[in-house]
Amino acid sequence: MKISVVMPVFNEARTIREIIKKIEDVDLEKEIIIVDDCSTDGTRDILKALERNPGIRVFCHEKNMGKGAALRTGFKHASGDIVIIQDADLEYNPQEYHRLIKPILDGRADVVYGSRFVTTEERRVLFFWHYLGNSFITFLSNMFTNLNLTDIETCYKVFKADVIHSITIEENRFGFEPEITAKIAKKRYHIYEIGISYSGRDYSEGKKIGWKDGIRAIWCIFKYNLIKK
Repeated sequence: MKISVVMPVFNEARTIREIIKKIEDVDLEKEIIIVDDCSTDGTRDILKALERNPGIRVFCHEKNMGKGAALRTGFKHASGDIVIIQDADLEYNPQEYHRLIKPILDGRADVVYGSRFVTTEERRVLFFWHYLGNSFITFLSNMFTNLNLTDIETCYKVFKADVIHSITIEENRFGFEPEITAKIAKKRYHIYEIGISYSGRDYSEGKKIGWKDGIRAIWCIFKYNLIKK
């Protein structure tokens, strides 16, 4: 069973070597597909060197397009049986891949979300208003999808390959999260949720999502649940 780890990257020179090493250390057959979204901080030079490592493929956007666009590129090149989304910072721990893919390997799930909010694992304490915004977006999404997810904005989303290849991603930025949730709900795939650890970072440490992305997420919930067929 081969795993495709799809990682969008934008200006992560401080963390990119360490996160790739952590992924490489996971004892699974895998490929690492990195999509550099026009980084300007030296990330691309680091990736050129790391691309020589076995199992790493790097694709580059010539202009910054956003996380959704980078994932769209990465999914297109994924050849594994299971596809895992991985952020390029150090907020999420790749050693949890084994737990995340288990419901799929057991034949119970088509999609697995890693929840930061229903977990007994360690979790860095940050930003009340950010948490409240995430909770509201998840609540609103659940109202339309009739799912009982706790964290649609999580990075860790895991798919059977045929599931993610059956879906066309339209959003270029963080609107990907409510879009993909709406589309897998409409297709009635079996979705599981697993609690994960979370070492969140603040904006001084490079966090990029902002309030405008929250407004877009709300629009995307309406768009992909009510407007788009």
